[in-house]
Amino acid sequence: MGKLLCDSTTAVAETFQAASSPTGHWREPKSAVDLVDQSSAVTITTAAAAAAAWDEVIGLEDQQRRHLQRLHTKGVLWKHPEDQSRSVVFKLSHGGEVSSDGNCLFTASQKAMAREVDARELRRRTVRRFLEDLGSVSQAEKEVINDAIRHMYSPDLKSGWGIHVVQEVKMLAKKEDRVGLDSAIDELVQLGMQREMAAESIYKERCIPVNGGPSWAKYMLISGSSDDEYDIITLQYTEDGLLSVDENREGHAAAFGDDIAIECLATEFKREIFVVLGWCGAGADHYEPLIAHPSSIVSHEKVALVL
Repeated sequence: MGKLLCDSTTAVAETFQAASSPTGHWREPKSAVDLVDQSSAVTITTAAAAAAAWDEVIGLEDQQRRHLQRLHTKGVLWKHPEDQSRSVVFKLSHGGEVSSDGNCLFTASQKAMAREVDARELRRRTVRRFLEDLGSVSQAEKEVINDAIRHMYSPDLKSGWGIHVVQEVKMLAKKEDRVGLDSAIDELVQLGMQREMAAESIYKERCIPVNGGPSWAKYMLISGSSDDEYDIITLQYTEDGLLSVDENREGHAAAFGDDIAIECLATEFKREIFVVLGWCGAGADHYEPLIAHPSSIVSHEKVALVL
């Protein structure tokens, strides 16, 4: 699970690992973001955010809580990417809980940046940015991007078992096709095939695998709403074969924001985005906002971290 750090002009963060896309930076920003000369403050209730003690944040282990308290107390030092002599210290506070409904990256981003735009619109802008950038790169760079997407969502099931116990394959089923897909599965079941094996066969034959740029764009638009064009089908495998099929019959599953989505968000809003440590359970990453408050009283030499 991850946490997102942002202020009104930039998504700042603690870098155990900086959140960077496996596809790399596709496009240089038109102008550098200047944190030092900013005059606007976070418009969301920063007082309430700062008052939220880390002791009150659920799901944290003691070591994680202590580390976050240290980040808040000592702050993090951000240096201008083009002029290392210009810098600012930020204190970090929790920006509030976010629903773990699959839209958390976009909801957390909206909260942290104090944007009027809602999470679904952030999804759309993220995908639009991805497609624009994808159209501007070379064929070789597109192959790198496609390979990264395949690795995440359509992995080679002949390998990777030294790292993973379970691997997932994501498929996209058009909502309007679900009745026909169910009928085809039922036909195979009536012929004596096991339900999950029949479902695997039909979904692989008739649905769209998430294995490249265009299918990633379709996938990342899915917010778990009835207005979505597609439903997400998840096939889970162990080294021995098919483990389960999540048919997502209610259509409520959303596409979790991944490293590529984070990179596109950063490019779209000309911000730096980093992911802090993880906590709160298992499964896909869960993001919540961290608010960065400029501080003039913390010594640059005593900060908890330099970005």
